[in-house]
Amino acid sequence: MSESDGMDDVVDGGLRQSLMIASRIAETLARRRQESQRQQEHQDAQAAHEAQSRLAAERSAAHAALAPVEKDQWWDKAQPSDIATAHAVATGWKDHDPAALAASEKIRQEVLTRYGIDTHDVGADAAYLESGIQTITTEKARQDELARSQEETRKAAVEHENSMQLLAAARVEELRAQAAKLAPEMERHQVPTEYLANPELAQALQAAHTAKAPKALEAADATVQERLFLIGKDGINGPDIDQLRKETIANVNGAGDSHFGDPEFVKAAKELHEAKLLAEGGFKGSERASLEQRYERAEKELFARMEGVGREIENRVTGNDSSRLKDQGLKAESTSTADYGSAEHHEKFAESLANTCANETQIRGRLAAARSEGTHPSAAVTMGKGAAKARKSRTGAAVGSERGKNGLAR
Repeated sequence: MSESDGMDDVVDGGLRQSLMIASRIAETLARRRQESQRQQEHQDAQAAHEAQSRLAAERSAAHAALAPVEKDQWWDKAQPSDIATAHAVATGWKDHDPAALAASEKIRQEVLTRYGIDTHDVGADAAYLESGIQTITTEKARQDELARSQEETRKAAVEHENSMQLLAAARVEELRAQAAKLAPEMERHQVPTEYLANPELAQALQAAHTAKAPKALEAADATVQERLFLIGKDGINGPDIDQLRKETIANVNGAGDSHFGDPEFVKAAKELHEAKLLAEGGFKGSERASLEQRYERAEKELFARMEGVGREIENRVTGNDSSRLKDQGLKAESTSTADYGSAEHHEKFAESLANTCANETQIRGRLAAARSEGTHPSAAVTMGKGAAKARKSRTGAAVGSERGKNGLAR
């Protein structure tokens, strides 16, 4: 055996040993690599499972959030924030879930129909959609409230009209019943049924109906004739407040708009107006009260109410509530009808007022009223064509012609 053969064996043995060691190291590394790969695969699988679970949970939540949009009841009660949230969810899932896609289309149709907003123009901006729906909802609520108010007003107007028609119908029946009861008197005086709406005329006809004594019947008939004359001048309902206001303010110094808030003042103005018309028409009044007395009584009440209203206004302004201030009426002036309206008469009239408790306003008002009349009421009665007694009723065209001139016809 040669020396070279021995070295070869040594080298071969060392090489084999090295290879064996290297092989073991490779096996160890391979096992470690495989273990690491298995761990990574396990971790990846676990992460994928967890991600899949989260995705499924989120998908289920999205389905739950979008389920109500298919119901009309939900849309009737949904708030703008509810609709904006549903739109955001549907937009986020519509590319991945068929149910979300269907919900997105349903939301688009409902929002467009109910609010006039196209969600395609809004995109995923839920805040913008909510703001738009809120604005439109508020305006729609205002319009609905306005419509309800207008409908309620219309219904109230219809109910009022119906009530007035029922009242009018009831009044017509009442007048018919009253006309049947007072038929003899109405026939004697040729009084149309609608004239019974004048309470003073109806009262006078009733007095004539129940009168027993001839004088009572004569007085009632005279009152009926007076009322028929006044209806011919002022209509069934008599003068309105505007007419009395213009006439009184024009003829009575110191009278103003504020006085016509007092019912008693208006009543006195009406009585003065009627006394003047009757005097001009030739009426003289009754035994109980002549037309002159009625005129002066109305005039006295008018000035007394003027003073009372003036004091009331002054007390409100100054705070003076003293109970010792009382309304003081004017004493009726004593004047002969011969010099009524003359300068001497007016001078004496002013002196007589100054000797009474009349104040300056009353004196000016009384003088203005006296000057405006020109003719004393009693003189007007004397100058008139008619007589004091009740006029005999006439039938046919003459009555219709006379009332037609007075502004009313049967």
